[in-house]
Amino acid sequence: MTNWTVPAVRTFFFACAVFLVGCGQDEPAEVDEIAAPAAEAEVAAPDPGLDAHQQLARDLLKELIEIDTTDSKGDNTAAAQAMANRLLAAGFTQEDVRVLGPVDRKGNLVARLRGRDTGRKPILLLAHIDVVEADPADWTLDPFTFIEQDGYYYGRGTTDDKDEAAIHVANLIRLKQEGYQPDRDIIVALTADEEGGDHNGVTWLLENHPELIDAEYALNEGGGGAMKEGRRIANGVQASEKVYQTFEFEVTNPGGHSSLPKKDNAIYHLADALVRVRNHDFPVSLNEVTKSFFERSAELEEGNLANAMRGVLQSPPDSAAIAFLQEIPFYNSRLRTTCVATQLDAGHAENALPQRAIATVNCRVLPGESIDAVHATLETVVGNNQVTVSRVQEATPSAPSPLTPEVLGAIESATEEMWPGVPVVPMMSTGATDGLFLRNAGIPVYGVSGLFGDIDDSRAHGQNERILIESYFEGQEFLYRLVKKLSHADTSE
Repeated sequence: MTNWTVPAVRTFFFACAVFLVGCGQDEPAEVDEIAAPAAEAEVAAPDPGLDAHQQLARDLLKELIEIDTTDSKGDNTAAAQAMANRLLAAGFTQEDVRVLGPVDRKGNLVARLRGRDTGRKPILLLAHIDVVEADPADWTLDPFTFIEQDGYYYGRGTTDDKDEAAIHVANLIRLKQEGYQPDRDIIVALTADEEGGDHNGVTWLLENHPELIDAEYALNEGGGGAMKEGRRIANGVQASEKVYQTFEFEVTNPGGHSSLPKKDNAIYHLADALVRVRNHDFPVSLNEVTKSFFERSAELEEGNLANAMRGVLQSPPDSAAIAFLQEIPFYNSRLRTTCVATQLDAGHAENALPQRAIATVNCRVLPGESIDAVHATLETVVGNNQVTVSRVQEATPSAPSPLTPEVLGAIESATEEMWPGVPVVPMMSTGATDGLFLRNAGIPVYGVSGLFGDIDDSRAHGQNERILIESYFEGQEFLYRLVKKLSHADTSE
């Protein structure tokens, strides 16, 4: 049995969780359909080691990487239009390839491969094409130049999330060229501002053009394959996300001269409150996804860790198992809601008693748990009416997606075909993706890619972001097979 170490597991699944970060901007005038000039795509010299659809996937990834789509100065519309041009050149109609958005730089691509009229709702393949900021001075390679080196493709977005965007477009073109007739429409949506910004593409499409992305369910980022020392360990499927909610703790006080100290001190009140939060554990609560995660993870582990995973699945959960797992942050975060102090701001002068002390406490709330209840719990835990607990913005909860046999079975089948013996492990992200907006619109979302990465070398959002070339093309083939399984009544297809 492969020994999947705790740090390795944590690194892998953390890499699968992509976080939303808001950025303030002035609100420009809104537009809808975006007309961008059609540019002739650069024709790369063919790689003799690649077949035609692999070459296309490589070319599309290169094209996307070399279009800056950061929020500060990038152009998401240019990237969306570049992919639209590829689809149009492959024979898709203008009706089925649309670039839309609220402002000029924040365009989204929605493309559709039409299927037979069987009454089945479409499948949505979602990927965001915006990327986090990347300062070339922080990299040893240019983040906006596609570089092939040492068996990897380098560039900002190679793992988050232009790899999946390029694969979805390449596979849609491949299916059309092969004359494949799905028993439902297959929709690809490449969107803006997942990483941050004022114009999130998924929410804009849901509000303005819901008919374009309405689907029975969606496949998205958030999951992926774990690899250690060249061995494939597990194929993760994200089916739920914790809810992001930040609170502010504030204490005010008349203050005074520091030469006349007193125990009634804003900083002391705040410090006492934070110690109480540190010492409080929210109750353990498992849902369908986390139960499946611990069941399947236990099969990959051994000794005390495996026994503890089985112990928390008992009813009621074994207290010794909880005590063991809660000492490991990765597993503790899957057991319960968590709240942690992340920022402090207090005092106005070194020789004055503080008149104000403020702390930021960030909570990750289990799906289905009431934010009001968490708020009330924090106030009870603090137990000091001089500490005001208030919310910073309002959370956007989303319910877990059901682990239906149709979807999970197809993922397991495609995984077994390509990597015999590698288990599929459902997971709950402790962060957030655009999937939460679709779930709230009634569209279940499954984070799955078949893109395996080294669990000890996660570079998403970091320096010299890269993807293993072999894994990139394996992920392309996995998603091709999976989409066919989900769009054909004969699941062996």
